[in-house]
Amino acid sequence: MPITVTSRDGVLTIALSGEIDHQVARDMMDAITDAIAERLPARLVLDLSGVTFMDSSGIAVLLRARRQMSHTGGTVTVTAIPAQARRVLDAAGVGRLISFD
Repeated sequence: MPITVTSRDGVLTIALSGEIDHQVARDMMDAITDAIAERLPARLVLDLSGVTFMDSSGIAVLLRARRQMSHTGGTVTVTAIPAQARRVLDAAGVGRLISFD
């Protein structure tokens, strides 16, 4: 479950990579939850540029991050979405809930 966390000026950027499926989703959710709780950012940017595959478990990861950020009054933006992941997110209508950049 490769993730990279960086924080600067109230913006927490988390870069996800590899496959986001049911086998790694829970660990990703826990890592994202911990990073948000430790830093309490005003804005969370999830960088998906390194994601090679995403299924509905990836949607759950993004929605959990959104829910946690909404509890702290912060926002979420998803960036660098690969084509396959974009199809999954678009089919589920996630763009109505989370900002895509």
